[in-house]
Amino acid sequence: MVKQVIWSYRAKDSLKEILSYWTTRNKSATYSKKLNKLINEAIKLIAHFPNSGKLTDDLNIRVKIVRVYLIYYEQHGECIQIIQILDGRRDPDKLKYFLE
Repeated sequence: MVKQVIWSYRAKDSLKEILSYWTTRNKSATYSKKLNKLINEAIKLIAHFPNSGKLTDDLNIRVKIVRVYLIYYEQHGECIQIIQILDGRRDPDKLKYFLE
């Protein structure tokens, strides 16, 4: 059964920052569009198969990995909430800060 996907403001902002970074760095939106498509396809999979992500230390939160990006999400009944999208190459201690 397909779940409804709800994005947190923080997750939306993170995705915008990631895509903006790559557009600026590459002076082209081509890679950003491909990355956005990959992330949205992963979120569609999460909506169909909510238990497909790896469990985190918090038993309610799961993470789906797309290339080097971590999509943190939580299932609430018939909804999936996208909590945060982070670059997995960051310092692990800083990653915890972004999830709080």
